[in-house]
Amino acid sequence: MAEILIISGKGGTGKTSITGALAHLAQNKIICDLDVDAPDLHLLLQPQARQVEDFYSGNEAVINPELCTGCGLCWEKCRFEAIVADGETFRVEPMKCEGCKLCVSLCPAEAIEFPQRHCGTWQVSDTRMGPMVHAQLFPGQENSGRLVALLRQHARELAEENGYELILSDGPPGIGCPVISSMSGTDLAVVVTEPTPSGRHDLERVVELCRHFKVPAGVIINKCDLNQEQSKAIADYCGREGLELLAELPFDKAMVQAMVQGQVIGEYQQNGLAQDLARAWEKIIQMAERKKAA
Repeated sequence: MAEILIISGKGGTGKTSITGALAHLAQNKIICDLDVDAPDLHLLLQPQARQVEDFYSGNEAVINPELCTGCGLCWEKCRFEAIVADGETFRVEPMKCEGCKLCVSLCPAEAIEFPQRHCGTWQVSDTRMGPMVHAQLFPGQENSGRLVALLRQHARELAEENGYELILSDGPPGIGCPVISSMSGTDLAVVVTEPTPSGRHDLERVVELCRHFKVPAGVIINKCDLNQEQSKAIADYCGREGLELLAELPFDKAMVQAMVQGQVIGEYQQNGLAQDLARAWEKIIQMAERKKAA
């Protein structure tokens, strides 16, 4: 079983559209959307949930008004200003609470409870391209790295139980904790970039992250014809750094039109862009096979 991760050093490069197109080409796979903060692969695949689970992570303080004596000690000591007056007692603002538990420890009336924080949901769904594991954090919630690890674990379990040979994951953008959680232990990273100075800069950062985790990486330049000078600079960078340039994809309005129809490009139209992606997928499979043989 192989894990292939599609990532980008920054948002807006077309990573999810390309992931959807590759999912259409891949066989015997599980699809995983690891961008739990702002997922959108479901917009293309229209998943039908068969298992939905709540995700809890960390804790938050909750003041029981029946036990609170209104002494104000919690309000005085909370450095995050999460305690606010509520008549003669106090209450906790959940969006400000950092879960440090100081108020719980100090409360002389033991009026503050410390339940687990309900941060979002994760689910296993059916799509026209195969099973999909995905999630959604509630606005403002953290611990997305932990949720990413949970999704990967369940994707592996499903793959082993059902004999799937591939996990294809749409990763989070950037280089932060969710990306690290999605990358560690994966077999291959496909980095989608765009021909802009910021695209090139963030490509270099995410390649450094791949090397830190010893994950081989290939590069796709999306909308390569928007700035040919920058595209050439990125291609030259790939050559110098020994990175496989998987594809240079031109801008094509058909990609947008396909998304409007809730489809990926290979479903909507077998044009030149779809053929470029098919050739890129062949290279990706070859890279994964070389990694497996090494």
